[in-house]
Amino acid sequence: MTVYKWKIYLFAGLAERLGTRLLETEFAEERLAAGELKRRLAAAYPAQADLIEVSFVARNQSFSPDEAEIGYGDELALLPPVSGGSGLDAGNEAVASSAEPYAISASALSAEHVLSLVHRPDHGAALLFAGTTRGLTGGQRTVTLDYEAYEPMALAALRRIGDEIGERWPGTLCAIHHRVGTVGIGETSVLIAVSSPHRAPAYEASRYAIERLKQTVPIWKREVYADGSEWKGHQTGPWNPLAPPADEAP
Repeated sequence: MTVYKWKIYLFAGLAERLGTRLLETEFAEERLAAGELKRRLAAAYPAQADLIEVSFVARNQSFSPDEAEIGYGDELALLPPVSGGSGLDAGNEAVASSAEPYAISASALSAEHVLSLVHRPDHGAALLFAGTTRGLTGGQRTVTLDYEAYEPMALAALRRIGDEIGERWPGTLCAIHHRVGTVGIGETSVLIAVSSPHRAPAYEASRYAIERLKQTVPIWKREVYADGSEWKGHQTGPWNPLAPPADEAP
């Protein structure tokens, strides 16, 4: 009987729990529904079934609903709930200076540089959102944050946010840079710059960008405490990266 070797990339808490970043398994089928793959993995790893069930399959760097068909030859990943940066700070820790409006960097981020990427002489409004590492969350003291990304898919998702903003608020520009690796207390994990001819679209687009980042971009953070660590997932209800933006929900 022919068997097919399936390879599934794992990230963040899922990789940590299963002790590997590349899961290899064999099935008799060369194609399955994404939901069936999750069910089989949950059965094979019952101790991790809770996390597997709320994770999403990515096929060739795009999210796949449970009913979508996937194949053993696809680039497959199982993505646990994501968690984007949050908080406000206008600090400027210079260093990363990618000319691209959407970037993921292991270096510190420059607020001035990211803001310059959306500068236009005919734009009268520019806003900068900066997410930083809090030292205290819910009474528990944080030592550092560690960020991890499925980088090619994350970059595509950041660009998609920019495209959505351009469609919703024509003429509005956006740039998003996100850190990976260790981010210390008070350091910036994400910068979102937007500019527009007028202030109202700039405010609206800035909020839209961070909410969509939290919903759709495969970036995870682990909070490191003095006595342990914890991967933080989506914390605003069941995670569905394929759901429409909140203002479009039925």
